[in-house]
Amino acid sequence: MGRVSVAPIAAADLDRVGEFLHRNLNERLSAEEWARAARAPWSADAPNHGFMLVDNGEIVGAYLAFYSSRVFDERVERFCNLAAWCVMPKYRLYSLQLLKALLAQPGYHFTDLSPSGNTVPVNEKLKFSRLDTSTALMANLPWPIRPGRYRVISGRAEIERRLAGRELQIYRDHQHARAAHHVLLVEGGRQCYVVFRRDRRKNLPIFASVLYVSDVALFQRMARVFGRHLLVRHGVLATLMELRVVGGRPPGARLLRSARPKMFRSDSLQADQIDYLYSELVCVAW
Repeated sequence: MGRVSVAPIAAADLDRVGEFLHRNLNERLSAEEWARAARAPWSADAPNHGFMLVDNGEIVGAYLAFYSSRVFDERVERFCNLAAWCVMPKYRLYSLQLLKALLAQPGYHFTDLSPSGNTVPVNEKLKFSRLDTSTALMANLPWPIRPGRYRVISGRAEIERRLAGRELQIYRDHQHARAAHHVLLVEGGRQCYVVFRRDRRKNLPIFASVLYVSDVALFQRMARVFGRHLLVRHGVLATLMELRVVGGRPPGARLLRSARPKMFRSDSLQADQIDYLYSELVCVAW
């Protein structure tokens, strides 16, 4: 072991970082897929792509980050989403240096939306708060649909044509995000824009997780229609829905006994202002 240093991940480093994450964190994603996923598709004034540990020129640890700017009450707020964190066992002593390098960047609100079990208590010591991630699970079944009453639109051109304002900007920012899928739920003249991702539980790739809902009342009415679409079009057998995202437990869904943690750190924003867009959840299809 030589002199270990912490360095920001630049765009030119992403191919090597992708290879490191492929070999040491998740082999289901190729090195090229990791490198592409680390490049956020939205426009952002990002100072880096995270930080890495380097020993004699070799990458021995990495902590990816995704940056974005959001508007709240006409104020621009800057976010840093802490993403994939991996350090080789020999260098675990240096792991916290990566986290501290990220948190030392001034002017950001920080989110950690997939912390591992060991990361949660570390985050809590660093003044992160937990989000309420109470989650309902709904089996996706081939429910009959009354012709003409409901529509599910998944064609990208039609989605873009029908959206406007904030939802249109969200769609354009995420249309090339590798883990994000988009649909419009339509009832008469009313529509609900939904962003979801394919997900795994117990290594079974048969789930979807809802990340964003623009109209929770319409989503509640069309939850089963949405689930039917996921089953028929995507082969997804069940949908995971956080109550804070979808506005409560949809009909026919059951609450899980425990839910995966998500965390944030901010001096001014509240939990209800934190969502899952502009993050690793839309970029990394693990």
